[in-house]
Amino acid sequence: MSPAFRDIEEQAKNLPPEERARLAESLLESLQQRGTAEVEAAWEKEIGARVAAYRRGEEELIDGETVLAELRRIAR
Repeated sequence: MSPAFRDIEEQAKNLPPEERARLAESLLESLQQRGTAEVEAAWEKEIGARVAAYRRGEEELIDGETVLAELRRIAR
């Protein structure tokens, strides 16, 4: 770990419990936001690829009712 990390960690440990908890929440939220943005970007790319494949005639659409009926059939 870098010296800066160790310094920040030591300072954080000296905070009152309520502030440490808030800092922990803030750090976790920052990780989730980055992960969420990456996941959303990946889905946007996937959606674009699927739409393009459909427009080229390479994919067929199946309505939701048909999909659910097939899932019910498989689950029996």
